[in-house]
Amino acid sequence: MSISPKQALLAEYALIAQALAAPARLMLLEQLAQTEATVESLAHKTGLTVANTSQHLQQLRRSGLVTSRRAGKSVIYRLQDARAVALMGLLSEVAEANLAQVTEILAGLSGEAFPPEVITRADLAERLAAGAVTLLDIRPEDEFAAGHIPGARQVSLEDLEALIPSLDPDREIIAYCRGPFCLYAHQAVAFLRAHGLNARRMQGGLPEWREDRYQVLT
Repeated sequence: MSISPKQALLAEYALIAQALAAPARLMLLEQLAQTEATVESLAHKTGLTVANTSQHLQQLRRSGLVTSRRAGKSVIYRLQDARAVALMGLLSEVAEANLAQVTEILAGLSGEAFPPEVITRADLAERLAAGAVTLLDIRPEDEFAAGHIPGARQVSLEDLEALIPSLDPDREIIAYCRGPFCLYAHQAVAFLRAHGLNARRMQGGLPEWREDRYQVLT
């Protein structure tokens, strides 16, 4: 029995929804939003086996969300379409607005009844140009090296306490990380505020900053 054009289209749209319906694939998309990577590197970053990582990447490729190329014996994956970054952000926003459990998890990370509002990327760009903030990149060193916001200082959560004495207590501190699925910036801000510093997060992460066409250093 033939299907209507609408049914055929909906089936194709559902491929993307199905590709997003697994935490492991969301982790892979988050990593590929930072930079292209091999299967082995992605497996290491996400804690998945190489075989499992490859299977999830095949699903993402069938849905058109990622593409790949060969470099010698390695297969290197990247996002097929930068609009996947916006899709990830929208998924996060809808979940935060409509799922109570998401709100509870994020509130628990802040440790405050009323966590500070995030700073928009446009406002951060203006304040960076004016030299008015300290900017911290809470991603691993390799991701920082692949691309970061100019003026940012890379620091891991583990090393944050050692950094505190060098931070100006009268200067606002802005933290960012990978994007809507990343919790490093939430945790960093909570830690800094618990130590009496004026800190908050940037809205989104490095991928969103890049898609807004702000400068990225490598």
